[in-house]
Amino acid sequence: MRSIIIAGNWKMHKTQVEALDFLSSFVHEIDTAPGEREIVLCVPFTALSTLSKNLHGSRIRLGAQNVHWQDNGAFTGEISPPMLRELGVRYVVVGHSERRQYFGETDETVNLRSKAAQAHGLTPILCVGETKAQRDAGETETHILSQLKKGLEQVDQTNLVIAYEPIWAIGTGDTCADDEANRVVGLIRSQLTNTDVPIQYGGSVNPSNIDAIMAQPEIDGVLVGGASLKSDSFARIVNYQA
Repeated sequence: MRSIIIAGNWKMHKTQVEALDFLSSFVHEIDTAPGEREIVLCVPFTALSTLSKNLHGSRIRLGAQNVHWQDNGAFTGEISPPMLRELGVRYVVVGHSERRQYFGETDETVNLRSKAAQAHGLTPILCVGETKAQRDAGETETHILSQLKKGLEQVDQTNLVIAYEPIWAIGTGDTCADDEANRVVGLIRSQLTNTDVPIQYGGSVNPSNIDAIMAQPEIDGVLVGGASLKSDSFARIVNYQA
């Protein structure tokens, strides 16, 4: 049975005060969401401790936006799996396109991060996806299959979430067509040894398109950027109509 996972990725947004203000409204706006839907907030490192203290008793799970592959060491600006576990983090985004584009992430380092997260009981949300140039050149399938082959090496597929995020759709308002997103997610699933791995779609998800996205049979949830920053917007996504 595949899980439904609705995750908000706040990226570099919200102070601790703003995070608490969001939470005070959001927890009440998702009261009626079906219980089988896992709700995750992937927040900046500075907000993890504050939210962790205020999520006790709620159904919301805490996620981080990156993790290093070593437990400690001279890695300025990084954060380790034990540090995240101490804060009650359950999920961690790994290999987001922005990390790959701006901070030099490779399939190899993404793989190391995923394995390190799993070694400490964290669930990686492994991101894959193509650029506009790659899609226009007909390289979508080849690129994603290559990312999967390298990214999944020695990764435990019983503790994993995959997010298909077409890079050309992130933050642009240009959502991938529902049936096309479903096709690519199905392609990803065909490469897995565990076909129950939840596979999300990410890329300009919003309250207006969530129902149609979640009606697709291969899609098991969404990874939401900008629309997760407002409590009412993200609540509408969490409360999508099946």
